[in-house]
Amino acid sequence: MSTHAPPPEPGPAPTTPTPVAGPAPTSTPVAGPPPAPTPSRTPSPSLPFSPTRLPSSTPSPTPSPTPSPTRSPSLPLSPTPSPTRSRFASPAGVRAVVGALVAVLAGAALVAAPLPASAAREGAESGTPSRSTTLAAPAHYVGRAFDTCEAPSLAVMKAWRSSPYGAVGIYFGGRGRGCPTQRELNPAWVASVHAMGWRLLPLFVGSQAPCVTAAAKRPFAIGSSPVRQGTQEGADAVRAASALGLDTSSPLYLDIEAYRSGDAGCTATTLSFVRAWSREVRRLGYVPGYYSSADTGVRDIEAARRAGTQDLPAVMWFARWLGRPTLYTEPVLHPEAWMPHARIHQYAGNVTEAYGGRRLNIDRNAMDAPVASVTPVAASLARGTPDGDSAAPIGVEEGALGGPRP
Repeated sequence: MSTHAPPPEPGPAPTTPTPVAGPAPTSTPVAGPPPAPTPSRTPSPSLPFSPTRLPSSTPSPTPSPTPSPTRSPSLPLSPTPSPTRSRFASPAGVRAVVGALVAVLAGAALVAAPLPASAAREGAESGTPSRSTTLAAPAHYVGRAFDTCEAPSLAVMKAWRSSPYGAVGIYFGGRGRGCPTQRELNPAWVASVHAMGWRLLPLFVGSQAPCVTAAAKRPFAIGSSPVRQGTQEGADAVRAASALGLDTSSPLYLDIEAYRSGDAGCTATTLSFVRAWSREVRRLGYVPGYYSSADTGVRDIEAARRAGTQDLPAVMWFARWLGRPTLYTEPVLHPEAWMPHARIHQYAGNVTEAYGGRRLNIDRNAMDAPVASVTPVAASLARGTPDGDSAAPIGVEEGALGGPRP
């Protein structure tokens, strides 16, 4: 809350097989195996073969003292056949044609065969790969959000559906939380507020910069092994999120409070920690986000981005308490950085508001960024919960977030 930001500052793929099947012959058909049946469906691109074309100059496979019959248009003749060529097919030519036709028949059989069970299951899931291979893109929300130190009761969350806010920040983990005791926050609460229509912004307040400004955060300073510590806390964040029923592909926002600017050693340690945390969260299937003061933590991460540093957070939540949103025009950030759908602006803090007769002390935010997904198991917990009724999402008027929407 009051320590969220200083006031005010802020080889190539196989080809699809097509059986050789042209129009019916105009006279006696070519002797040999029957023509390949027309497949009943489009072949799978994973079938490990390619169609075989018959040689254009191959004579008829049936020896005959009479002239060769008219060939099918699918087996074109050479434009100028040699006048010295024998009218009789050589054994080698017969073998070539028969072999080619056998290959075509084999290809048609493969085309007609059913897909493997695993492929059929994947295709049945809305045509998208399974989660084991590709994670779903996170949902994002454009509108207003609030965060408060301790998760409110379900009754308060229901009353606040009449507010202009459509998303809520929840402090779900980390040793540096200002409110470590979260009496309401559990999987049932997560599922219930999600069922009401609230979007969730999970915040993790772990170790802080060694030169953190707030005295209350100094006991949680990053130690001498920032990479190891950041990796461990990234794993802690994922475990805590999963325990609450927050699904993979959800954003998890690392909260780094304002720290002393101009301290190169402190900045380097903090950056190492943030990168390790982000890398581990991303490796475990979640989206790493980052919250900090615009003039310290955010400025330093933007400098790292411009320098080409890897493993940076995917979403930027910047605090600059101007009293009005400037989501798309923050001067510290390049206009194209963390765009599109990857910004949150905390534009006011420690304000009191009341809706539905329920009063809260909150921070105000404008956002165009990812929100958490809830697992199906967790969502089932909301069924039958008195306060878990659904409500229509709250919209936001164009241009209310600070600057034109890109």
